[in-house]
Amino acid sequence: MDLVALLPWWGGVAIAIVGYLVLHRMAAPVKVGAIQPGQVSQLMTSSIIAGLATVGQYLVPLVGLAGAAMSFIWRKQRKALITGVAQSKSANALDGMSWREFEMLVGEAYALQGYFVTETGGGGADGGIDLVLAKGGEKFFVQCKQWKAYKVGVDVVRELYGVMAAKGATGGFVVTSGRFTDDAKAFADGRNVQLVDGTKLFAMIKQVKQSQATRQAASTAPVIVKEPVTAEPSCPQCSSSMVKRTARKGGNAGGEFWGCSKFPTCRGVRPIE
Repeated sequence: MDLVALLPWWGGVAIAIVGYLVLHRMAAPVKVGAIQPGQVSQLMTSSIIAGLATVGQYLVPLVGLAGAAMSFIWRKQRKALITGVAQSKSANALDGMSWREFEMLVGEAYALQGYFVTETGGGGADGGIDLVLAKGGEKFFVQCKQWKAYKVGVDVVRELYGVMAAKGATGGFVVTSGRFTDDAKAFADGRNVQLVDGTKLFAMIKQVKQSQATRQAASTAPVIVKEPVTAEPSCPQCSSSMVKRTARKGGNAGGEFWGCSKFPTCRGVRPIE
C-alpha cells in the first residue's frame, strides 16, 4: 500500500481496476472432468491459481484504492505545506516540521521546478537517499536533513557523493532546514553536489510559488482582440467601399462624413469617428 501511495492517485485507481478485471477472469472455477494420467499436478496448479485469484480479485483493488487515497491525501498535505511556507515571512517556518513533512515539502519544491519526483520511502529521518529527481533524461539524488540542533557535516555530503558515483547520478542535493559546516561546503565546492540550507530553501520556495502564480494569472487573463481599423469602411446598405465627403448644406455643413462610392445610386452614409 505504501508503494502504491508513492504513485499519483490515479495510478492506484488504475491498479485496482486492472487487477480486478485480470484476477476475476483467473478466478473462474476449474472444471473437473475425466482426469487423464499425468494431469493431476496440472489440475492442482490450476486450482491453486484460481483460489489465489479469488482472494486477490478483492484484495488487490482494496490495496490499490487505499494507496490512491493515501496518495491524494499526501498530495494535499504537500500543497498545504509549501503554500504555508511561501506565505511565511521567514525561514523559521521550516523549524516546526517533522522529518516526513520536510521531505514532502522538499519534493514538492522540486516538482514545481519541473522535476519528476520519486519518494524512496526511506525508513526514518536519516533514511539515505530520500528523493530521486528526473529531468531531461538525467537523474539526481536528494538527501533531506531536518536538523535544527546542529549543522550538517561533511560526512553526509561525502556519503551522497559516493552513492551518486556508484549509481550514475548526474548530480545531487543535500537539503537541510539548518546550516552546513565549513568542511561540508569545501567538499561540495567544485563537485556536482549542491548544498541547500534553510535560507536558500525558503527563498527557492518563495520564487517557485511566485512564478507559478504569475503563470496561472497569465493563463486565466482575458484575451482582448482588437479589430483592425479600416481606412475605408464598407457601406451599411450595399457593402461597397466608402469615401470621405464634405457636407455642403444643412446643419452639418462643412463637416466630413463617409459616403458610399456608388452615390447617387446608393445614399449610404457613416459618421467619421
